[in-house]
Amino acid sequence: MNPKQLQIKDFTYTLPEERIAIYPLADRDASKLLIYKQGNISEDVYHNIALHLPEGAFLVLNDTRVMEARLLFQKPTGGNIEIFCLAPHTQYADITTAMLQKHRVWWNCLIGGASKWKRGTVLEKKIAAGKDNIILQASIAERSADNFTVEMCWEPGNLSFAEILHYAGVIPLPPYIKREADKKDAERYQTIYARQQGSVAAPTAGLHFTENIFQSLGKRHIEHDFLTLHVGAGTFKPVKSESMQDHIMHAEFIDVHYETIEKLLQNTGKVFCVGTTSLRTVESLYWMGVKIKRDADITVDKLAITQWEVYEELGAHKIPVHESLLAVLEWMEYRDMKRLLTQTQIIMAPGYDFNIISGLITNFHQPQSTLLLLIAALIGDDWKKVYSYALENNFRFLSYGDGCLLFT
Repeated sequence: MNPKQLQIKDFTYTLPEERIAIYPLADRDASKLLIYKQGNISEDVYHNIALHLPEGAFLVLNDTRVMEARLLFQKPTGGNIEIFCLAPHTQYADITTAMLQKHRVWWNCLIGGASKWKRGTVLEKKIAAGKDNIILQASIAERSADNFTVEMCWEPGNLSFAEILHYAGVIPLPPYIKREADKKDAERYQTIYARQQGSVAAPTAGLHFTENIFQSLGKRHIEHDFLTLHVGAGTFKPVKSESMQDHIMHAEFIDVHYETIEKLLQNTGKVFCVGTTSLRTVESLYWMGVKIKRDADITVDKLAITQWEVYEELGAHKIPVHESLLAVLEWMEYRDMKRLLTQTQIIMAPGYDFNIISGLITNFHQPQSTLLLLIAALIGDDWKKVYSYALENNFRFLSYGDGCLLFT
C-alpha cells in the first residue's frame, strides 16, 4: 500500500467534546489503561502497567521538556499580541543551542493579533524575577505569509533564553483544551522525567508515569532509557488535504545518546516505546542506519529522515535491525560522537512496516490526525475496534486523558 494515496476520511471517528479530558486526574497513574494484544482487548489502570508488559522488556521514553512558549505582550496603544515560539531560526544548529543564547535570539513564531503589530514596532514586557527585573523586547525580523521570525532581546543579558521563557512565558496547552493554563499545568503538563527543554507540547503518554510505576517495572526486570524528540506545534496540525500525498509532515529535532542506541541493539525484539514521539525517533534511527550502510561518509544533515523516503528509495534497501543500529554506532564512533543530533520528518501510516518495536504505550488521538494514522499502521483496522471500545467504556481522550498499551 502506498500511504500517499490514503484518504484521510477513512481515518476518522466521532469524538464527543465531553470525552476530551480538560483536566488531568489527581493521580497520574490512576488513568485507565486499555490493553490490546492479538486482537483482544482488556483494561486496567496505569498503576499496574508493569504486569501487562513482558518481563525483561525495554522501555524507551522521551525526556523532552515543554517550554513556556506563549509570550503575551501589550502594545502601547493597549492591544494584546501573543507570540507562540515554535522553533529556533535556522541560524542555530539545534534547539539546545538556541535555548542557551544570551541577550538576543531569533525564533520562528505564530503571532496572535499579527495584523495589529506593524513591522518596526518594538513590543516590551517587564517581568519581576527574584532580585532581577527583566526587560524583554520583541520585534518582527522576517515575515512571509503567516510565518514570522521574531527577534527578542532582553536585559539582564546574562540570562539564557530558556530562563527568559521560564520567567516570562506560559505553558501552551493544546488547542482542544479550551481553557487558560493554570499553575497546576506547569507541573502536570510535564512528565516527571522531563529534562531537555524544547517542546511546545508534552509527550503525553509519559504523563501517566510515576516513581511507583518505575519501581514496579524494576521488580519485573524491565529496564528503561531516555531519548529526546522536541515536539513541534505540527503535532496538532490536522490533515486538511483529502489524500496524504498533499500533507506536509512537520520536522522535529531528535537527540539520542550513543549508549541508548547500544541498549536498543542489545534489546532487539523487546523494545516498547512510551509515546509516538519515542516511536518516531526509534524508527528513524533504523532508517539512518540504512542510509549509513549505503554511504559510510554521509554527513549528519543528510542523515535526517524526510517524509516519504522510507517508502521510496530507502524502502528498497532494508537490512536487519542489528546491522542498521550497529552501522549507526560505528558511524558515531568514527566521528567521536557521543550524541546524535539531527531531525526527522518521518510519517507512519498504513503501509509502513515497523522495524524495532514490539509495542507502544500511547494516549487516544484526534480523528483525521497523523497520530491516528500511526496507530492504524501499527494494529491495522483494529484501531476502529480499540477506539470504539474506549468510547463505549468511558475512557478519557487526548492529552490529559487515558491511554493504551498496543502490542504489534
